[in-house]
Amino acid sequence: MKKPVPAASASASASASASALIDARIQDLGDWRGKMLARVRKLIHAADPEIVEEWKWMNPVWSHGGIVCTGETYKSVVKMTFPRGAALKDPSRLFNSSLEGNVRRAIDIHEGEKIDESALKDLIRAAAGLNLQGTTKPKRGRASGKQAG
Repeated sequence: MKKPVPAASASASASASASALIDARIQDLGDWRGKMLARVRKLIHAADPEIVEEWKWMNPVWSHGGIVCTGETYKSVVKMTFPRGAALKDPSRLFNSSLEGNVRRAIDIHEGEKIDESALKDLIRAAAGLNLQGTTKPKRGRASGKQAG
């Protein structure tokens, strides 16, 4: 009979597995998209050393208190999608995709494009900060202790 794996170990194992899957994606791409995904990944970790790598929807996902961004690769673009991007200030105007919605925003990076590394790091930190703000808010409920009835 196998012993259950403690939650902390399971989490670390899942993160290691996700990191291995991201490594494999970068290797499998073998072109500019793999190099760009690796570069973006490095910038994400530089911006937030506490970021956690996950693998969801067949794509890399970086989280800290919730999803910060995803790293999708397509034929002609590497896309970073920020699920709560519409709530972030983007003074450098990095967001250039998914601008019509009320919640998410994305950055499409094409072959040969330069990344404003400082602005991207600021955006990563802001997205993580927004997630962490949400974790400290009390849940909505009745102010009084009375039960309906």
